[in-house]
Amino acid sequence: MASKSPQSDGMTEQCENCGRETPHQVSVELRTESSKSENAEFSREPYRVATCRACGEETSQRMNNA
Repeated sequence: MASKSPQSDGMTEQCENCGRETPHQVSVELRTESSKSENAEFSREPYRVATCRACGEETSQRMNNA
């Protein structure tokens, strides 16, 4: 679970690459899931993207996967 750290200016999350809680930059991106250019605008989905500020490891998760 992400938490707001009082001593930092960002989110801290568990980084699998670092093996500890580290500051992360978190954003939401619209990503196209279709490899076909025809109707690609209808295959965009929101993804939560977190990038570790310590090692640069990026993780993403489709947001509307229940």
